[in-house]
Amino acid sequence: MARIKIGKREVSDDSIRPYVVAEIGVNYYEVAKKYSLDLTDAAKLMIKEARDAGADAVKFQIYKAEKLASVHTPTYQIYRKYDTLDIEDYRELAKYANSIGIDFIATPFDEDAASFVAEVAPAIKIASGDTTNLPFLRYVARLGKPILLSTGASNIAEIYEAVTTIINEGNQQIVLLHCITEYPTPYEDANLNMIRYLKTVFPDYIVGYSDHTLADKSMLVLTVAVLLGARVVEKHFTLDKSLPGNDHVHSMDPNDLRTFINNIELLEKILGKYVKEPAKGEQDARLYARRSIVAKVDLKPGDIITLDKVAIKRPALGIPPKFLDLILNKRVKRGVRKDQPITWEDIL
Repeated sequence: MARIKIGKREVSDDSIRPYVVAEIGVNYYEVAKKYSLDLTDAAKLMIKEARDAGADAVKFQIYKAEKLASVHTPTYQIYRKYDTLDIEDYRELAKYANSIGIDFIATPFDEDAASFVAEVAPAIKIASGDTTNLPFLRYVARLGKPILLSTGASNIAEIYEAVTTIINEGNQQIVLLHCITEYPTPYEDANLNMIRYLKTVFPDYIVGYSDHTLADKSMLVLTVAVLLGARVVEKHFTLDKSLPGNDHVHSMDPNDLRTFINNIELLEKILGKYVKEPAKGEQDARLYARRSIVAKVDLKPGDIITLDKVAIKRPALGIPPKFLDLILNKRVKRGVRKDQPITWEDIL
């Protein structure tokens, strides 16, 4: 049975309850502008909202554009726009998250950032784009923290190579996150069956899901992912899905997160145990909805029980119907009135 400890939570396949990560990412930039807050205050507001809505962790992305991408790529300026905070700012956010009872997790994109995340967070997230960055995986593995490994845009051979690379550095604490690196991901591309496939291929590891679909009204996508075996779920988080920016549109907001948590709490109640036995509330049904053998006519002591003298009716206060053949042609020891259950004490 796969299991892993992240922060104070033990996550295992024998419990439906997932570890829920609200990925703030860089969404706090637009939130700060909307609410006229500085960046760290906006991030703290989002941390609190995620905690209040039921998340186990918040997640940020820590990078500097010049370490992440070539200056000649079109995305370089976008990364520059979102790399304002420094390590001490993130340290402040981690301290704040811990102070209000929610885990702080981050995705580092270079070794310095990874070392920092290992210092302040209970786990390190690896972005899908770094699944094949084996030198970086080796470095992160040696930090000794649980690794949440996103597998977007990867084939199974690349995932196996990434897992093997981490294991070879002595780190077995791996969560494999099914992910589609498409923003937003069309529902028809979500391929949630990949969760079951990864669980089959990697039975010793917890499997989860990093979701980029639009947040549906009932949070059905995330809920189905949990039903299929995802025990860590991650989704971008915002306070306003209409804000500009890459990730707000496919993020969940606090109400979405509450809906999902409510779904999980209901699932915990209705799934029950992996064993078939009568529920406590079925005891009356066992007695009053089941049947027993009753007298079809008044029976006197000495009468012979024949098929035309008995019926099978509710409730189950007499001899069960399965013993009908056993009592036929037996004599009645004491009188039984019509429609009364016949008990073992009534026959010779």
